[in-house]
Amino acid sequence: MNIGLFFRVLVIGFSIAAVVGPIGMLCIQRTLHHGFLYGLVTGMGAATADGLYGSVAGFGLTTLATFLVAQLVWIRLIGGLFLVYLGIRTMLSRPAERAANAPAHTFIGAYVSTLLLTLTNPLTILSFAAIFAGIGVGGGGKSSLFNALPVVCGVFLGSALWWCLLTGGLSLLRGKFTVRWLLWVNRLSGGMILLFGVVALLSLSGL
Repeated sequence: MNIGLFFRVLVIGFSIAAVVGPIGMLCIQRTLHHGFLYGLVTGMGAATADGLYGSVAGFGLTTLATFLVAQLVWIRLIGGLFLVYLGIRTMLSRPAERAANAPAHTFIGAYVSTLLLTLTNPLTILSFAAIFAGIGVGGGGKSSLFNALPVVCGVFLGSALWWCLLTGGLSLLRGKFTVRWLLWVNRLSGGMILLFGVVALLSLSGL
C-alpha cells in the first residue's frame, strides 16, 4: 500500500468535505438539535457518497462516470427539488424546549438522506477524476488498481475525519444554545439549504 499516496488523498478528501455546502448546513443543524451521534451519522452518509464517487474515478470506471454525467439534468433536478423541500422543512421546524437525542430508528433515515443527497452531484466524479489524473491514479489496469485502493480509502477517511471533527466540536457547544438560538439555526441553515436548491434548479437552464 502506497502510504504517501494514501495521506495525500486523505487531505484531499478532508478538504473536499470541509467546503461549506448544503450537507454541512444540514449536519450542523442536526447535531445541535439531536446530538453528536445523529450528526455524525449524517456526515457518514456524505463520506460514503464521496467514497463511492472516488471509487468510480479511482478505478477508471469511465463508462459509469459518463452515464452519470449524461443524466446530470435529471439528477440535478431531483437533487434541487429535494434541497428546496429540505430547506423549507428545516426553516419551519421548531426546536424542542430541551435538546433531545434522536431515537435509534431515525439514524438510518439520516444516513440514507445525506447519502442520496450527496450522490445527486455527479460532477464530483469529474473533480476526483481530475485530481487522480494529476497524481497518476485511475485509468484501469493492474497498477492503477493497487493505487486506487489506498486512494478510495483516503477519500472516505478524509471526509469522515472532517465530519467527526465538525460534529464533535458542535456537540461540545450544544448545551450552550438556547431555544431562541436553535430557532435561528433552523432559519439560517434552512435558508441556506433552500438557496442551494434554487441555484441547482436555476442551473438547469444552462445545461
